[in-house]
Amino acid sequence: MKNNLSVVLLLGIGLSTTSCASMFTGTQDSISFSSTPEGATVFHKGIEKCTTPCTVKIPRSLSKQTVSFEKEGFNNKEVKLTKNFNAVTLLNILFGGAIGVGIDAATGSLTKYSPKEYKVELEAQQ
Repeated sequence: MKNNLSVVLLLGIGLSTTSCASMFTGTQDSISFSSTPEGATVFHKGIEKCTTPCTVKIPRSLSKQTVSFEKEGFNNKEVKLTKNFNAVTLLNILFGGAIGVGIDAATGSLTKYSPKEYKVELEAQQ
């Protein structure tokens, strides 16, 4: 009986400390970027990520996230990445995982990027 209680207790602790959204959906999303004209450099947090058309993994975050598109001879364009609530986080709430919800919040996994594709039209400089 004591052995069964230990197993149940360990299982309960394990379930309550997991971060479901982080485990099941990860902490970053692959997002596709394209521009007209092609060949614009995409920057996220001031770091060059890729040249359009491209797909890059962007870490999730609860804070506002933007990317900028830059191409010589064209005006720079900044785009805000939009996010939605990640429903997988509800599993933590259902199983009483307050610690897991905290981990999901810390890793940004409470949200996910949507849409996963951004198309921009760059304007020629005057």
